[in-house]
Amino acid sequence: MIVFNQAFTSRVEFMLDELGIRGFSFFEQVQGRGSKDGDPHRGTHTWPEMNSAVMTVVDDDKVDELLLTVKKLDSRNKAIGVRAFVWNVERTV
Repeated sequence: MIVFNQAFTSRVEFMLDELGIRGFSFFEQVQGRGSKDGDPHRGTHTWPEMNSAVMTVVDDDKVDELLLTVKKLDSRNKAIGVRAFVWNVERTV
């Protein structure tokens, strides 16, 4: 799962395309706040920014490359923020 400021939407989609990750689910209007020093993203007058999220299932051999690419994207603009989380998927249909 990748959670990011909506300002990064086209960059995240480009990143997935470049890595050959085709399947994903996209969630808009995701509210939240960074765990360390992030400002709230609530879509309100006080906190107007919003996040989006992408959930994708990738083969084990692509996980490290995806995480490294997300880290590079985040390092370009720490104030905007992008985070990735990994879960094991036991089965799919």
